[in-house]
Amino acid sequence: MEIKNEQHYDASDIQVLEGLEAVRKRPGMYIGTTDVKGLHHLVWEIVDNAIDEALAGYCKNIEIIINKDNSITVKDDGRGIPVGIHAKTGISTVETVYTVLHAGGKFGGGGYKVSGGLHGVGASVVNALSTHVTVTVYKDGHIYETKFKDGGKIEQHLTIIGDCDINRTGTTVTFKPDPQIFDTDVYDYDTLKVRTRELAFLNKGLKLTLRDDRDNEDTTGETFLYEGGISEYVRFLNKNKTPIHEQIIHLEGEEEGIVFEVAMQYNSSYVDSIYSFVNNINTHDGGTHEEGVRRALTRVINNYARKSNLLKEKDESLTGDDVKEGLTMIVSCKHPNPQFEGQTKGRLGNSEVRKLADNVFSEGFERFLMENPEEARIIVEKTMTAARARVAAKKARELTRRKSDLDVVNFGGKLVDCKDKDPSICEIFLVEGDSAGGSAIKGRNSMTQAILPLRGKILNVEKARLDRALSNEEIRTIITAFGTGVGQEFDLSKLRYHKIIIMTDADVDGSHIRVLLLTLFYRFFKPIVEAGHVYAAQPPLFSIKHGKTIKYVLNEEERDAYLASLSPNTKYEIARMKGLGEMDAEELNETTMDINKRILRKITVEDTIAADEAFSKLMGEEVEPRRQFIEDNAVYVENLDI
Repeated sequence: MEIKNEQHYDASDIQVLEGLEAVRKRPGMYIGTTDVKGLHHLVWEIVDNAIDEALAGYCKNIEIIINKDNSITVKDDGRGIPVGIHAKTGISTVETVYTVLHAGGKFGGGGYKVSGGLHGVGASVVNALSTHVTVTVYKDGHIYETKFKDGGKIEQHLTIIGDCDINRTGTTVTFKPDPQIFDTDVYDYDTLKVRTRELAFLNKGLKLTLRDDRDNEDTTGETFLYEGGISEYVRFLNKNKTPIHEQIIHLEGEEEGIVFEVAMQYNSSYVDSIYSFVNNINTHDGGTHEEGVRRALTRVINNYARKSNLLKEKDESLTGDDVKEGLTMIVSCKHPNPQFEGQTKGRLGNSEVRKLADNVFSEGFERFLMENPEEARIIVEKTMTAARARVAAKKARELTRRKSDLDVVNFGGKLVDCKDKDPSICEIFLVEGDSAGGSAIKGRNSMTQAILPLRGKILNVEKARLDRALSNEEIRTIITAFGTGVGQEFDLSKLRYHKIIIMTDADVDGSHIRVLLLTLFYRFFKPIVEAGHVYAAQPPLFSIKHGKTIKYVLNEEERDAYLASLSPNTKYEIARMKGLGEMDAEELNETTMDINKRILRKITVEDTIAADEAFSKLMGEEVEPRRQFIEDNAVYVENLDI
């Protein structure tokens, strides 16, 4: 082996990024992504600072405005950022907070006891990733203002620009994200609305207003104020479901500066909706606060069921899955020093919280059950019914176990498997109908593409327990094909195909089948969706032929754009594509299955709470929310396929 002497590596090769330059160089390290999600994250960095003032007891009102140029203004009536000269930087504290990383009131313990900001770098990061920022502070009877431009450069030092009432305090921040940093600089009102409403639920008594000044008709915006806090959050989440007891159970306690709250209510559905938060941050992977509650929930219900003789001595104890069926619950913890774990910092790791959560919950829930015997009986009977269904489901699951390819040959002739056994390159097409399935089988790459034709519409699992779902032949076949098992036995590592592709027609029936499958995946295989393994195929709507060229396009807009790109003298033919079942193997491969030509839509879940609400509304037992949804959205329908 030859060793080259000219290799050079010394102190001159080490790059030192000054100030906010590091943020602009590697924005993903600070805000996660520079796509639409990262764009909206900037808003919450500024709002979190205002929320911290509210948590400290100094802020009652926060206003978020989308300005006409897609800049954002956040106003609060907190104490106002300090305006004096900072000893270490020699510039005003306002300018320090907006130009120095890790400068803020969240580190020493004196500024804020509890903070929603994970890193305390919010203001300076927003400044670094914006074309301009203006900060206005109302304090001591004066109005102070400082301006920044081009990623954090000071354009105007802090200056008194006017006077105000001596009692008026607060901070107003306006920023415009840098379009050179972000994939898009257009804010989505609904995305901001969901989180704004959530913050209002999590901070009872705090008024948040969201306004869109891009909409000439919207002058007042929407105001979110919930004096009941997370109890009102539970009521909101259950509005598309049928509660089995009227009273929302609200428990809270505090110990050594840690504030802990739980609100819960059971409904008649078969799925649980349990969400936990720490300092307003959604801990989507749970953690010690959620573990303490789940442990206490199982123990308390079992103890009550035994003492009240609802659960006999011969009966086996209820499991955690039994007691959470149909439960909507919010767990909220305000912690002065939260320790987060996991890849996405979505899990609370503080061990002392587990015991606190257990104590607060068990004491309060035991008291509720003793004081409300009728509601207690309804809850226990619901959990016991779930237990009986669990036993039945265990027996039914035996039929879905795929021990080897020799045990189940083609699943009764349905699954046509691929030859390769490496899940990372294998994909399975769930195809609507036998006809399309036949074409797909002929047009596939048999090494890596498996085909599972679906005959008819599968069961709507939003309205069924696991035991009933497992009696549905189509669902059993899907579970067997995937290889992961289902329920308590689910194991993502056993997934046999890393691409699960739903291939249905672009008509009403096809859409219905796709939604039924997505409901199945979200309720019974959620980790598969969260891991990004589920896709929807995109069959083209039109083919455009000119000369020897055939161009497939997905919709009218794409068709018109392509035609506009052709030279004026081109003769061409446009044909509306047939349904999947009417395509021959070559057409299906060319348009929908060839990995070099096809278009797939990845199914993702950015907001599990919003997804849960959507499935409950559109696929659940309650008719009225579905009717309301149709009435609200009928105005957007252009082509109705009946």
